[in-house]
Amino acid sequence: MVSRARFIFVQLQERLWVKPLMVGLLSIAAALAASKADSYTRLATVLPRVSAESVESLLSIMASSMLVIATFAVASMVSAYASASTTASPRSFALVIADDISQRALSTFIGAFIFSIVGLTAAKNGFFGGAGIFVLFLFTAFVFGLVILTFVYWVDRIARLGRLGNTVDQVEEATVNALGQRRIAPTLCAVQDDPENDSGVAVTAESAGYVQRIDVASLQEFAEQIDGKVRVVVLPGSFVSPERVLAYVMADSDAKDWEPHVVASAFVIDKQRTYYEDPRYGLVVLSQIAARALSPAVNDPGTAIDVCGTLVRLFLFWSAPLDEGETAEILYDRIMVPELSVEDMFDDAFIAIERDGCASLEVAIRVQKAMATLAAAGHAAMRQAALRHSARALVYARKGLLLDEDVAAVQALAVAETADTEKG
Repeated sequence: MVSRARFIFVQLQERLWVKPLMVGLLSIAAALAASKADSYTRLATVLPRVSAESVESLLSIMASSMLVIATFAVASMVSAYASASTTASPRSFALVIADDISQRALSTFIGAFIFSIVGLTAAKNGFFGGAGIFVLFLFTAFVFGLVILTFVYWVDRIARLGRLGNTVDQVEEATVNALGQRRIAPTLCAVQDDPENDSGVAVTAESAGYVQRIDVASLQEFAEQIDGKVRVVVLPGSFVSPERVLAYVMADSDAKDWEPHVVASAFVIDKQRTYYEDPRYGLVVLSQIAARALSPAVNDPGTAIDVCGTLVRLFLFWSAPLDEGETAEILYDRIMVPELSVEDMFDDAFIAIERDGCASLEVAIRVQKAMATLAAAGHAAMRQAALRHSARALVYARKGLLLDEDVAAVQALAVAETADTEKG
């Protein structure tokens, strides 16, 4: 389960201003720190002499060029963001904008510009002595080399950023991270939910939006204070409104009064879903990318086939057995949380592909092969979901394909048909 600090850190990664601000402050500190060398009088006699004019020339060149490069970087990144939104899915924008290398490059360019302006201003006003000028020269040479290396590496990155294949890879990586956390802690380190237990006082949402995070630790603290239990009925990714129940609080009749707001505040609700505690969101985005590729305007069944392969990898990762000692221990024994539904995960991933790809023989075949692979993964719930979606995909294919031989080819691969034959 993602901690509160980690969740806030991940949210800040999606803000373009954070890293440039930090690097800008560091640049100011570095430029001013060079003057500290002048406090050591012996350094002036030991260090080589560097003319202030040469350092000022380097800083002037850097100041005039870095702003141009930073502007070029912003334009390139905006173009990549627009490409990701139009060719993949607007929901992938958050991952593209959080690209660490692009943010690092932009931060380096802006930081170098701020460093050169501060250093140039200080040097022209006699802020540095002989030792300070030499240290400033070393800082300038280091920043100049860092800018060159960053620019070369970033150009290679920006050539791929926003491209469809790269975006799919980013969504897959984010989904793997979310699935990996949930595999280890399927109930967010709480107790498995008992769906038969419908007792308790209902606590509803205070606003409409998507649940981004559940602070199970604060719920545990609350449950201990009232000597009761809390049964959570929604998971990150659920859309809630003021009439939607978030949790049921079960406390003794003689427990002290408690405020529903304390429970509701443990559910972080916002306008958008996030990838980091919501594994289903990544499956939805991948499905949307495939659906866009299958639209008549794009007509790219190859992308849908690639996405099917990505989804198969994700579900095989989800169903793989955990290593010994990898399962998280129960930390919140007073909180009950439901596990993710494999049926819902399959619906998120495959319904759009089955519906929009029913007229494409190659997509229909790929879907049936995907279902066969997942049905044979050795996971009971996944097998049932794969059988159901194989049957759904076959019905869509019968309605979408024009030739009887194409329908027969899909039917021969259908897992549902094979299972029925084996039973007979």
